[in-house]
Amino acid sequence: MKLLEKTQLGKLALKNKMAMSAMTRSRADYNGIVGDMTVQYYTQRASAGLIFTEAIRISEQATGSPLTPGIYSSDQIEAWKKVTKSVHDHGGIIIAQLWHTGRVGHSIDRNGELPLAPSAIPIQGMQHFTSQGLKDYETPQEITIDQIRQTVKDYGQAARNAIQAGFDGVELHAANGYLPSQFLAESANQRTDEYGGSIPNKARFVLEIMQELISAVGGDRVGIKISPFHPYGHMVLDDPAGTYTYLVEELGKLNFAYIELMKRSPYFPSPAHYPADDEIELFGKMIRQTVIANAGYDKASGEAELEKGIAGLISFGTLFLANPDLPKRFEKDAALNPPDRATMFGGGEQGYIDYPFLND
Repeated sequence: MKLLEKTQLGKLALKNKMAMSAMTRSRADYNGIVGDMTVQYYTQRASAGLIFTEAIRISEQATGSPLTPGIYSSDQIEAWKKVTKSVHDHGGIIIAQLWHTGRVGHSIDRNGELPLAPSAIPIQGMQHFTSQGLKDYETPQEITIDQIRQTVKDYGQAARNAIQAGFDGVELHAANGYLPSQFLAESANQRTDEYGGSIPNKARFVLEIMQELISAVGGDRVGIKISPFHPYGHMVLDDPAGTYTYLVEELGKLNFAYIELMKRSPYFPSPAHYPADDEIELFGKMIRQTVIANAGYDKASGEAELEKGIAGLISFGTLFLANPDLPKRFEKDAALNPPDRATMFGGGEQGYIDYPFLND
């Protein structure tokens, strides 16, 4: 089975081609500090060839949802050290996903400050999970040039903090409608300066962050996640194929380890003008770095994707959430635990660290 074969990712030797994708679980405290439950959660899943953490806030300014972790304070870094040490002690490899939510936030959880975004355009058709329940999205502040430059620096510092905390690398979260992908979409970016208008201008922010991350920790420790045709967060691009073709081609000029390529979800249909092409087929063939295929895969479809020869790894989300020993279950063709969707975000041990292992 290709899924269970060893592989190499940059300088990392992986025991299989199964990655655990990033999944927000909202179990940190209000200061963004993870605790012993989070140590256990990731350690349980150390049989994955590669673990991506839940998205981690790069700064106080990056805050979107409550109870999500950060990596900008010394206490946060020290807490993550416990996670990385335990994962390593159990033979695992773990990468920190770096996160700025942009307009996907609310002033309730930002000390009264409105979130920043490329343009002052609120998300339509959705509500935001806050510490006071679901709320309509607010109109964000347009981020200034100085704030853009500071944010790029914040990504670099967060990457250095992640390496200090013992992570094996960092991933730029440029998918799912958060700040980097907001710059790419006309539904969020109506700027007329060097960060808006043309496709190269809209892609500038993502490319500058990647250059900063590579400079900060070395390209072999850096990757990026993108979701070209996934409209979550009211991401609507005039020319999604053209935009992401340009981005992938420019990323190909940089020296880093991988691109995690997220496919669109059937739960969030793409706008009518979007192409019907399979993202792995369309963009994966253009990518010079290792391709990690993401979203909606099971054992059969993941194996079939690897057989095509475009993707080098498959990242699994809810299957790893509900099955901490997923590689063993695939190997033995064992039954899978169903995920408890009611406990995915927030709460305690239930639905977090109490999923049974085989033979338990």
